[in-house]
Amino acid sequence: MAFRVHGGRGACMGELLAGFHFSAPGWLWAWLLCVPVAVWLLLFRRLTGGNDRISDYADAHLLPHLLGRSTASPRTQWQRYVRWVGLWSLLVLAMAGPRWGFTDVQLFRPGTNLIVLADISRSMLVADVQPTRLIRARQEIEDLLNQSRGIRIGLIGFASVAQVVSPVTEDMQGVQRMLSALDTRVVRLQGSRLLFALQRAEELIAGQSTESVNSLLIVTDGDFEEQGLEQHLQALADAGIRVHILGVGTPEGDAVPGEGRANPWINNSAGQLVVSALNEPLLQALAKAGNGIYQRADYRDQDTDRILAEVKAQALPSSGRDEHTRIWDEHFYWLVGLALLFLIPLLRRSLQGYSS
Repeated sequence: MAFRVHGGRGACMGELLAGFHFSAPGWLWAWLLCVPVAVWLLLFRRLTGGNDRISDYADAHLLPHLLGRSTASPRTQWQRYVRWVGLWSLLVLAMAGPRWGFTDVQLFRPGTNLIVLADISRSMLVADVQPTRLIRARQEIEDLLNQSRGIRIGLIGFASVAQVVSPVTEDMQGVQRMLSALDTRVVRLQGSRLLFALQRAEELIAGQSTESVNSLLIVTDGDFEEQGLEQHLQALADAGIRVHILGVGTPEGDAVPGEGRANPWINNSAGQLVVSALNEPLLQALAKAGNGIYQRADYRDQDTDRILAEVKAQALPSSGRDEHTRIWDEHFYWLVGLALLFLIPLLRRSLQGYSS
């Protein structure tokens, strides 16, 4: 789940102190363990205090092992007990999880999603628009990303197969970095199958909140022939998913480039150059079936501006339904650090005992 910082930390000390609490206060009951330890220390010394006659039957240096009793004085033992209580208290407080200070964050709420389906078939290499249709499509998508504030964007590249380039996200810079993946070379089997891309887009939409508003934008030259496209787009429109289309190319078209110097152009079975033209009638019909609009890509921003205006017209109003959650600052590590400082002298004495 994604988060967005909404509010700030408590500004004054009073707010911080008012917010102080423990995340797991049940651990504070472990403090009661100090009482039975103190009782045991008192009773044990009384029970073993009257066995001094055993010194007549054993050497003095063996008595502590025989009696299970420390040779330290009562004052020393109680000092050790106080140190142990201090260390135990620090660990118990750390386990209880002291908290103060917080950050209010806004949960990833239902919003407006736009999934871009970019055609990366070989016909997009045609240079009837400069430098090529594919590069122009990337530029148009980049313009859209720069202007799509308040809209989450997903990106799919399709030819004979469809590939998710970026899931639906608010990170426009991340999507821009992925634009270079829109390349005809990533697809070995050429051709354009828009239905596959529409199915992948539906999968992305299925992962979003059911309250979100969803739209599709198909960036293509329309150089494909598939049965049932209009019916599929009509079904999407009936489900509340509008489909807009951005046409790239010219109605006159140009020859489709081949691969390498040996085959600079693609020829048909008759040996003639294969010419690809922008199929505007088809794209306009598809946009109408999808309850969207059709725009031809140009050098100005009016094409993407109009599409974004249509998408934002469906946007959810910024109501008071936004849900927030509070992230508390954990401060147990201060207590753990103090406990380690208590242990350093004990470790030092242990090491000195081993060295001697």
